[in-house]
Amino acid sequence: MTTVLIPAYEPDERLLQLIADLKAACRCGIVVVDDGSGEAYGELFHSARQAGCIVLTHDHNLGKGRALKTGFAFLKKAGETGGIVCADSDGQHLPADIVRIAAAVDEHPDHIVLGCRHFTGRVPLRSRFGNQATRLVYTLTTGRFVMDTQTGLRGFSSAMLDWLCSIPGDRFEYEMNMLLQARGDGYPIHEVPIDTVYLEKNKSSHFRPVADSIRIYAPILKFCSSSVLSAGLDFLLLFVLQFVTGSLLAAVVGSRLCSAIFNYAMNRRYVFVKKDAPRLIESAPKYFALVALIMGLNYGLLILFHEMVGIPLFIAKLLTEGSLFVFSYWCQRKFVFRSRSQAGGRPPKAYVKRYKKV
Repeated sequence: MTTVLIPAYEPDERLLQLIADLKAACRCGIVVVDDGSGEAYGELFHSARQAGCIVLTHDHNLGKGRALKTGFAFLKKAGETGGIVCADSDGQHLPADIVRIAAAVDEHPDHIVLGCRHFTGRVPLRSRFGNQATRLVYTLTTGRFVMDTQTGLRGFSSAMLDWLCSIPGDRFEYEMNMLLQARGDGYPIHEVPIDTVYLEKNKSSHFRPVADSIRIYAPILKFCSSSVLSAGLDFLLLFVLQFVTGSLLAAVVGSRLCSAIFNYAMNRRYVFVKKDAPRLIESAPKYFALVALIMGLNYGLLILFHEMVGIPLFIAKLLTEGSLFVFSYWCQRKFVFRSRSQAGGRPPKAYVKRYKKV
C-alpha cells in the first residue's frame, strides 16, 4: 500500500480537504509532519488524526527538508514496504496526480518519480522564474534536463528510505540536493506530467526568496566565489611578482600557477565535496590538464568569435569566458572531482544496497 507523506507548516483547511480527497480517491496511508506550526494549529492537526492520519510533530520549525526526513525515518522504522509519495499541504497537488505518481512508483521502483508541471497558463512570476533558474542550475551541474526541479510531488520506493534520510539539507535545498545526488548514487529520474495549480498566486508558499535561493544555488555560488577569489589572487600576484622579479613573463606564469593551485584547493575542499572524493594524486593531474585545455580553448574561441565571426573583442571575451565557465564547472564535477566509486566503474552504493539480496 502506498503511503502519502505530507510536510506541513502552518497549513489551512486545504490540508484537511486534501486528506479527505485522498481517502476518497485511493486506499493509502497518510503521514503528516507538523513542522513546528505551533499551538494555534493544534486543532487542525487533531482533525487530521481524527481522519486517520499519523501526525508527527516538530517542537519548532526545522524546514521542509527536515520534515521530509522525519517522515522517511518514521516509515523506515515502521518497516514500510510500499511506495511513498510526497505531496504539499497547500492543495496544489491534485489527488488524481498523487494517484498517478503512486502508480508510476509501482511501475518504476528503481526511479525517483517526479510530478512535473509544464508552467502553462497563469503562473506567478516568482514561481516561473524560480523554476527556470533552478532548472538551469541543475542542467549546468549534471548535464541532464528535468522539466520541474522544484516540484514537491515526488514518489519513491521504500528501498530508497536509507538514501533519502542521508541527503544533506534541512530546508528547500534538500529537494534540489536530492536531484543533484540522484544520478551519481544510481537513481534515474522518471517524469510524469501533472496539472499546474497555483492558488492565490502561491501566497501560501513558505519559500524565502533570498535565504532559500542561496541554499538552492549553493553549488554554483561556491564555484563562482572560488573563481572570483582565484582571479583576484592572480591579479594581485601579477603586480607583486612583476615588482619583485622585473620580468613580465615570470609574473604572468607565477601568478597564474599560484592562482590555479589556490583554485584547485578551494574546489577540492569546498565546492566539489564528496564522501568518496578522489585522492590528490588522482584529481590534481586532471585539474591542471583541464587548465591547459581551457587556456587553449580561450585563445581559440577568441580567434573564432573576434577574427572569424567579426564580433567585437569585448563581447567576444564575454562569450568566451561565459562558455568556458560552464564548461569548466561541468568538467570538474563530471571528471576531475568525480567520486572514486564512479570513476572506478564500481556500482554506486545505492545499487549495491538495493540489490544485495538478489
